[in-house]
Amino acid sequence: MNALRLLVVYFRIGLLGEAQYRVNFLFQLFETGLGMASVLAAIWVVFSQTDTLGGWKPAELTALIGIYFIVLGSINVMVAPSLQKFMEDIVTGNFDYTLTKPADAQVLVSLSEVRIWRLADVLLGAVALVVSIVRESMVVGWVEGGKFLLALLAGAVMVYSFWIVLATLAFWFIRVENILQIFWAMYTAGRWPVGIYPGWLKWTLTLVVPVAFAVTVPAEAVSGRASGTSLLGALGLACVLFAFSRWFWRVGIRKYAGASS
Repeated sequence: MNALRLLVVYFRIGLLGEAQYRVNFLFQLFETGLGMASVLAAIWVVFSQTDTLGGWKPAELTALIGIYFIVLGSINVMVAPSLQKFMEDIVTGNFDYTLTKPADAQVLVSLSEVRIWRLADVLLGAVALVVSIVRESMVVGWVEGGKFLLALLAGAVMVYSFWIVLATLAFWFIRVENILQIFWAMYTAGRWPVGIYPGWLKWTLTLVVPVAFAVTVPAEAVSGRASGTSLLGALGLACVLFAFSRWFWRVGIRKYAGASS
């Protein structure tokens, strides 16, 4: 409940701050639109030569692109800016002030920065997802909808846990920002189903960087492809990664001696 209250407070602060620069939202909307148009154009080129790609139809791939942008926007609204700020605070010593506050430090650093205008990614991603479902008359009932939400939740938890683990390395290393580029480089591969990649890359995008669970599995769920086994596996792995990230965070906190030491 405290985390929810903090989320509301930080979201309100972020909204007030970003309201001063409303044009940013329009620019982000334009930038996201260009990015989505380029990806959809690539899909059009592919399907001008074939009917399916690894068993995926055009509408299903469009839905996957929508989910890709939804997850991307969700990361950039709060997780990425907050944890990047946390890593900067480690270097400058401002993290000392976070530790003096009564709330949990991990919660505080995870919610400290909000970029409202990055919701443009979420908005256009949702539009692409809905259009693909309606245009191809996909049957999305309660079962498919429930599987989709569970898969999306599991993917979100895994991505957050992965980011926390990378950010926690700042307790030991000064320059961690470059490590985050690993995630972004791998995440761009999520614009396509992980099943089309070679075996080594498929496993990397599944078990090392959880792109498959963040994008491909929710897309499989909404198109009726996801099995109960894959969903249970996603939920189980999400719980394991979250527990590990929490443990690793506590190890890092014990390692941190403060900026004055």
